[in-house]
Amino acid sequence: MHDKNLREVAEHLDSRSISSEELTRLFLQRIDTHDAALNSMITVCAESAIQQAQVADKAIAEAGGTLSVNKPLLGVPIVHKDIFCTKGVKTSCGSRMLDNFVSPYDATVVEKLADAGTVMLGKANMDEFAMGSSNENSYFGAVGNPWDQNRVPGGSSGGSAAAVAARFCPAATGTDTGGSIRQPAAFCGLTGIKPTYGRISRYGMIAFASSLDQAGPMARSAEDCAIMLESMAGFDPRDSTSVDRPVENYRQQLVDAEQPNALQGLRIGLPEEYFAEGLDPAIATAVESAVKELEALGAVVKSVSLPNQHLCVPAYYVVAPAECSSNLSRFDGVRFGHRCESPVDLEDLYKRSRGEGFGREVKRRILIGTYALSAGYYDAYYLKAQKVRQLISDDFQQAFSEVDVIAGPATPTTAFEKNSKTDDPVSMYLNDLYTISANLAGLPSISLPCALADGLPVGLQLTANYFDESRLLKTAHSFQLQTDWHTQCPPDYV
Repeated sequence: MHDKNLREVAEHLDSRSISSEELTRLFLQRIDTHDAALNSMITVCAESAIQQAQVADKAIAEAGGTLSVNKPLLGVPIVHKDIFCTKGVKTSCGSRMLDNFVSPYDATVVEKLADAGTVMLGKANMDEFAMGSSNENSYFGAVGNPWDQNRVPGGSSGGSAAAVAARFCPAATGTDTGGSIRQPAAFCGLTGIKPTYGRISRYGMIAFASSLDQAGPMARSAEDCAIMLESMAGFDPRDSTSVDRPVENYRQQLVDAEQPNALQGLRIGLPEEYFAEGLDPAIATAVESAVKELEALGAVVKSVSLPNQHLCVPAYYVVAPAECSSNLSRFDGVRFGHRCESPVDLEDLYKRSRGEGFGREVKRRILIGTYALSAGYYDAYYLKAQKVRQLISDDFQQAFSEVDVIAGPATPTTAFEKNSKTDDPVSMYLNDLYTISANLAGLPSISLPCALADGLPVGLQLTANYFDESRLLKTAHSFQLQTDWHTQCPPDYV
């Protein structure tokens, strides 16, 4: 059963051909057997997961199936990124700073998925406070890529991606600040969607950069992501950035994708800036082939321009560190989290607690952000970056006046080797070259597998206008009905 996708698992549970407890024990056994090599999990909740599964089985038996109780994910085991607060379970954010933090409440995403009936297997490893593109910045150690354990799974949601790719669970939650769902999805051969900013509540999701962070699902197919997104999305009065807008029936809208010429008339834009210097030729070839497949389904492809694309990385690495320096100021060793031993005074408490609790990459970004926000530099850096951010958003709106979806690579290369970029932050940051712009503009964007290059997955990225997740999912689903890249499994985890 571990080889079944989310939809298939839900169907087996509904027909009662397998129980949730049996399924949960199966996945827990796979984690126990294989995760020592991958390090994808920080916390495994075996006992509580089995209890949740037993409760789900009782509800399924009493109702005669999962559909009768209006819980589309009843009994389905999933994994949460360790950035989401989970009541009674450690929420570390991949950091020593929160290694002893047990949340007293559930994040809205956790709450909603629990209401849909999911079983939480545990919490996935991640780059510390979601800062990283490789999952090498975790206090709990680097995560391996199931396709090649010597390569990174991407970040910061690398643990979630590795867990799904290794078939430890059919789906997982992730967060995306500058590509942290889409980049690991591309590296691990998964489908991952970053919804429109405000589509999913950020309440209980530990903040990195508040104007950029967005939660989203990671699974094997667009259909699975649609099922997850329906349960995760929705207005939340506890989150001031949550948008009060009805949640669409994403899965139902995929039915149209199963018709001949399902994408007839869809206008796909190819930005010339995406195919410039720095893109691996093998990635370019794979993306171009994927776009031709979309053309065969009726889509019309045309060239568009995003003239400020080259400014995405520098703008992001001013805005995001500035917001992180503000958000992480609360971790001071006083109220919760790591506290140094025997401080001599309050200043010593602050300095040593933060110095011991935060890792190198987090410290680097706090310093950059504090500098950008300091007197005399605010206008020169942060304010200017926000103006560039608006230009980037305007570029997309101009493009969407001509096309419906923008296509391109999710990453400039396939998964790179561990430790190959840890001493070169700029090279590491450039891995988010194609994903950052969607966060700066607040747009929905999806990555889906479209090829293998030298045995490693390649991701196709699709971006649409605000709240047009249905179009993205339909386009991706249409592609996946004609191809089998999303069904490929890392050889060691079949």
